[in-house]
Amino acid sequence: MMASDVMVPVTESTVQSNTRIYHPYRVLKLAPTSFFADYGCHVRIYEEAVALRRQGSKVVICTYPAGRDIEGVRIERSIGLPGGREIRVGASSHKLYLDLLLSAKGLRTAIGFQPDIVHGHLHEGAFIGWPVSRAMGCPLVFDFQGSLTAEMLDHNFLSSRSFAYRPFRWLERTINHLADAIITSSRPAADLLIREFGCSAAKIFSVIDGVDTEVFQPVWAYTDQERNRLRQALGIPPGRRVVVYLGLLAEYQGCTHLLKAAARILRHRNDVHFLLMGYPGENRYRALAERLDVASWVTFTGRVPYERAPRYLSAGDVAVAPKLATTEANGKLLNYMALGLPTVAFDLPVNRDVLGPAGVYAPVGDVDALAQKLLDVLEDQSDAVARGHELRRRAVEQFSWDLAIRQILEVYQQLA
Repeated sequence: MMASDVMVPVTESTVQSNTRIYHPYRVLKLAPTSFFADYGCHVRIYEEAVALRRQGSKVVICTYPAGRDIEGVRIERSIGLPGGREIRVGASSHKLYLDLLLSAKGLRTAIGFQPDIVHGHLHEGAFIGWPVSRAMGCPLVFDFQGSLTAEMLDHNFLSSRSFAYRPFRWLERTINHLADAIITSSRPAADLLIREFGCSAAKIFSVIDGVDTEVFQPVWAYTDQERNRLRQALGIPPGRRVVVYLGLLAEYQGCTHLLKAAARILRHRNDVHFLLMGYPGENRYRALAERLDVASWVTFTGRVPYERAPRYLSAGDVAVAPKLATTEANGKLLNYMALGLPTVAFDLPVNRDVLGPAGVYAPVGDVDALAQKLLDVLEDQSDAVARGHELRRRAVEQFSWDLAIRQILEVYQQLA
């Protein structure tokens, strides 16, 4: 019998979802990050928690002391040290003591909450979650967002030639084998776990990120007056076609490639504007825009609260996702799709899995090709509109969080 065919007794507390019946679960999420911080894995943690609640489950998120509270989720924070500050995105030596404090908080919370499932996000979350799950006698689910050592390399925290690389690689392999089930946010990530770390395919489940298409409405749901008013508020000159980017400002996200592509595009036409929304590298990339002599055609907004992301994205005509990392998902694509924005990305398996045939792809790392693909979309408006409508349809039909959470609940059901 397959896991999805397991018969579940129906009780008054059982939740009906379409034709399948799920028990509500008590889920303890361990998030070793400064949740909530309006990017990537934080969005996945938040959306999973909200979707689980809609299905009747109870969710508690244990996280670092920094971060902002967000409506709709119960958050328990570990204690911080005096003068504590928000930890920067990516690897940090401060995480060593923060993870110890989070371990203590997770165990105390688990004793009071009595979870059915411990759900660890990122490798530290799985590492912390293993003793907690064993102490509580419940399964551990590892929400795998990408390779630990690859992330350290991407953030320049580690070199592949350094003495520490092999110990961290060993630690990563060990953590990958601790969980009772691993949920990956992309199919290539699942392949990586099997190919490079020897994980059993039987305990790996690919659950691609979702998007709330009721919150992320398509651009055609906004009036021209609303969009123009927003562009004016952002300081975008009238009459310009707008290319939008929403995400972390970092090298592995391809931000340097994007600004260099902008310089090439502006040699051909000067009616294009680039709206770069995100952090933490705003000052660095603002300086690069100055050096490339494109600063007058680029607007940096800094950090955009997730609740405002749909409105800010509606200012765009075209979206771009030049991410270079190969082991991570690319959640921003789903937001672009829900808005119905034609989207240009580098040709990675993760991107093709999400965008499908309606996406526009440039060879990975090729700045000239990225610029040309953006120009092609800007110049063929009828094709751009058709692609945008197809991407919106794909987001609604294949990438809703209700669909994703049903896949996660089936994993819980098999384990619990």
